[in-house]
Amino acid sequence: MPERPFSHLSVYSVLPKNNCGRCQLPSCLAFAAAAASGQKPLADCPLLDSPTKERLAAALHGRPEQELYKFVNDLSELEEQIAGLDFTVIAPRIGGTVKDGRLLIPSFGKAFEIDRQGRMRSECHVMPWVQYPLLAYAASSQHQLPTGTWVSFRDLPGGLDVHNLFCKRCELVLKRLADAHPGLLHDLAELFQGTEAAGFAADTALILHPLPHFPILICWQAAEDGLESSLSILFDACCKVNLPVKAAFSLCIGLAQMFEKIALLHR
Repeated sequence: MPERPFSHLSVYSVLPKNNCGRCQLPSCLAFAAAAASGQKPLADCPLLDSPTKERLAAALHGRPEQELYKFVNDLSELEEQIAGLDFTVIAPRIGGTVKDGRLLIPSFGKAFEIDRQGRMRSECHVMPWVQYPLLAYAASSQHQLPTGTWVSFRDLPGGLDVHNLFCKRCELVLKRLADAHPGLLHDLAELFQGTEAAGFAADTALILHPLPHFPILICWQAAEDGLESSLSILFDACCKVNLPVKAAFSLCIGLAQMFEKIALLHR
């Protein structure tokens, strides 16, 4: 039997589970997911003893997603780019608005505000997997409106290099969730203002807008007549221009983790 992969649940199993908030996240489960993916250092939990932190760090070391997430820990370059932008010019171009000198970008029905220094705030907690893509989206020098043409992750510039990891950490995770909770995707459509698309060879085809001009399409086909279920995530062709591939990866793997937490409540 193959060894079970080290996951965020492995991290969660050794946490105090008291949701104290001292790590600046709302729960121990949220911290476990962030630590496992490299978005949060283990040192941010003051209640973990040194031997446990060393053991977890050794288990997490070298995981591909840890390497991919290193970039979210240093946002200074993006913040500098934001500081030089004219919000009144870029807001209508990227589907945002300006209020009290701040750039407002909608995401899943929530407004994320970016100030002149690149600092972000929202009525919900701002996770690194949200923060980096939003800043990168605002700072992009090029922009294209949605085209209605769908492409795979491997078709995004640089996507082929991390396509296997994307399939494992995003598509496979969502497939397992959809298989276990057949009504979950419909609930997500309602919860995150998604739309169900027609004309696709799938039991469920759900369009979500993590960013105004960054549509993604989730297609799920249930198992039938001896065939396994399948799930694929497609991107509007405009996504090739509007977001770097690492930011797109960050956004999608963060969504997969968030949907896992929702599925626990759904169950």
